[in-house]
Amino acid sequence: MSLSNIFTISGSAMSAQTVRLNTIASNMANVDSAASSADQTYRARKPVFSQMMNDSMRDYGWGNASSDDSGAGVGVKIDGIVESDAPLQPRYEPGHPMANEEGYVFYPNVNPMEEMADMMSASRSFQTNVEIMNSAKSMMQKMLTLGQS
Repeated sequence: MSLSNIFTISGSAMSAQTVRLNTIASNMANVDSAASSADQTYRARKPVFSQMMNDSMRDYGWGNASSDDSGAGVGVKIDGIVESDAPLQPRYEPGHPMANEEGYVFYPNVNPMEEMADMMSASRSFQTNVEIMNSAKSMMQKMLTLGQS
């Protein structure tokens, strides 16, 4: 694997983790948002990732994708963001301003503990990829100075 592929892979992984962190932030910001019906209630969102293959990389215009047909993945792409199908949290709160006719208020299906664990995982993954890119950069700089001695 070439150093340029390392930059490509780490760069796509950092982009994926950024989307993951933004989705987590949105979920956490809406953890206590109330609604008077299930249709209006915020639902937890999760990004869906898949492995980018060499052909896909070339299709997206990434010229440094390897030209061998090994089928090895060379990055991560974001397929989309899906809403969780976990059940919402209806609570009987007849005095709440958002209560429906039956006295229920609907709260999102966001699990703050799960979101915090996902946030820690995404941050560590992002940090790891930054370190990989810094190591690759350092190796490239050392390689350029080899012939100068």
